[in-house]
Amino acid sequence: MFGSDIKTIYLAIPLASLAGAIIAGMFGWKIGRRGAHTAAILGVTVSFLLSLAVFKDVIIDGHYFNGPVYTWAVSGDIPFEIGLLVDPLTAVMLAVVTFVSLMVHIYTIGYMHDDPGYQRFFCYTALFTFFMLVLVMSNNFLQLFFGWEGVGLVSYLLIGFWFERDSAIHANLKAFLVNRVGDLGFLLGIALIYVSFESLDYAAVFAIAPQATVTTVEVIPGHEWNLITIICILLFVGAMGKSAQVPLHVWLPDSMEGPTPISALIHAATMVTAGVFMVARMSPLFELSDVALSVVIIVGTITALFLGLVAIVQNDIKRVVAYSTISQLGYMMVANGVSAYAGAIFHLMTHAFFKALLFLAAGSVIIALHHEQDMRKMGGLRKAMPVTYWTTLIGALALCGVPPFAGYFSKDAIIEAVHHSHLPGSGFAYVAVMSGVFITAFYTFRMVFMTFHGKPRMDEHVRQHVRESPLVVTFPLVMLAIPSVLAGGMYIEPMLFGNLFGSSIAVAPEHAVLAEMGRDYHGIGPFIAHGLQALPFFLAVAGIVIAWLLYIRYPDLPKAITDKLAFLHTLLVRKYFLDDFNEIVLAAGARKIGTFFWKVGDVNVIDGLAVNGTARVVRWVASIVRYMQTGYVYHYAFAMILGLFLLMTFFLRLT
Repeated sequence: MFGSDIKTIYLAIPLASLAGAIIAGMFGWKIGRRGAHTAAILGVTVSFLLSLAVFKDVIIDGHYFNGPVYTWAVSGDIPFEIGLLVDPLTAVMLAVVTFVSLMVHIYTIGYMHDDPGYQRFFCYTALFTFFMLVLVMSNNFLQLFFGWEGVGLVSYLLIGFWFERDSAIHANLKAFLVNRVGDLGFLLGIALIYVSFESLDYAAVFAIAPQATVTTVEVIPGHEWNLITIICILLFVGAMGKSAQVPLHVWLPDSMEGPTPISALIHAATMVTAGVFMVARMSPLFELSDVALSVVIIVGTITALFLGLVAIVQNDIKRVVAYSTISQLGYMMVANGVSAYAGAIFHLMTHAFFKALLFLAAGSVIIALHHEQDMRKMGGLRKAMPVTYWTTLIGALALCGVPPFAGYFSKDAIIEAVHHSHLPGSGFAYVAVMSGVFITAFYTFRMVFMTFHGKPRMDEHVRQHVRESPLVVTFPLVMLAIPSVLAGGMYIEPMLFGNLFGSSIAVAPEHAVLAEMGRDYHGIGPFIAHGLQALPFFLAVAGIVIAWLLYIRYPDLPKAITDKLAFLHTLLVRKYFLDDFNEIVLAAGARKIGTFFWKVGDVNVIDGLAVNGTARVVRWVASIVRYMQTGYVYHYAFAMILGLFLLMTFFLRLT
């Protein structure tokens, strides 16, 4: 399709966003607010249009590309290259990332209209898109790590965008430090790959890896571990940080301190899905270790179930959606763990649409209520904000997995895939993801009912001025609502039961749960009909009905239940005391260690012994030597004679 300039076209996808970021960031002061958002949106639009062209070229025409673009350095015989891998997995991610990013950029014009950091914000968002595209398109671990750290860096800047707030600075520092824990494991995994396979190129590593399935290493003296298992677990530790898996999830809820468009961009289709994408990309490695797959299953299951429960007690509208994101990322990781990588990417795609929609809809509500985020001060907004309400309802139904919305197809497929798996941990995972359907429906419609239904609970001044958000805000909501309805039915067959991903994803025959499911797939109609009779549908309906009973029909009942279950409520409100543990044990411990090194190492050893101690020695020697400098000639003559006598004495003795 593209001809001989194919590399130029591929490179233009990330570089267009980078150009927008540079123009908005470096020249925003001169070109003004309109010029800054025009440059950023134009850059992301070019990336999106080219991504659609690549999607057609790869998915429909079957043209793949894998090759180097630039050699950054050479160590011995091993080149460190900048390269591109454009295959079906890349094409899907490019389309999703650039579409959501474009909608967020358009939405930002309205949301950040009066913010003094307007140009800076557009610079950061376009730069974030650039790094995510670099991560997705990389064909080697070096470039993958560059994009990985890039999105981490820009997310730090975006979460702390309103840096005058202490809570924002605390949140971005927390995100930065927690992700460094995950990134340490990720970097160790890449280092072990380099040492073991003497290459950082995906294709080369994947080709050599099957020969190393019996290779063991001693992590602890006397205890041998399988090499592939260690590599996969270390890589997964990196994914746990980026994709907010327990216990490295604690940064994501606090990142709501950033502006709402960033919540949508980071937590819908980009940064938090990087870990899910990476595990799917590394499927040729993970398929060689059942132990690593079981670790992924267990961690994903705990994340999906227990963080979904926390969403039930949240009153901040953005935090409800944030904990929902963590739970849904757990679903995606469970899918990766049972080798349903295509199912994970399918849910990643549908989730990107409806979760970005829910975040942006929450932002629309926040704008209308003069930046109020507490749902206890909302209510009755359905008639005043019809576009926001109906698009939110579409996103909520998709999130709950109600047919025929997009989330139904991807979530139901994950549940069925887990049911067909025989890997250790899959039984626990099946019960958890099934229970999660009810939990998701309950907290989602609790949010809908508290926000849009019932009696208004805001003050009279705010209530009288509530109105629908401007077109620049509602247009992205409508555009995201369309794939939230249609994307599932359109892509379930090619993604899950067809060969859309081709060789992008590797699945061992004994792990082929999607192939087993495919034998019972007879089209979208029967799939929906089956879903309307299956347990997940009834659990979702039950969650919606109970939310209606508690928050519309009997609004005083939640407080009575909370009083009866005070301990459980406290446990969820305190987020299983993980933040308290981190603060009391890890953070306080780190501060004590730092204080020890400061007082003992810095003050006593470095300053006291090395610096001041040296000065004291020099001063003491000088105080002794100065008595020899009397200024009398006969003293100096006597010293010369004495020195000559000693020299002759020792010289004659030695000879």
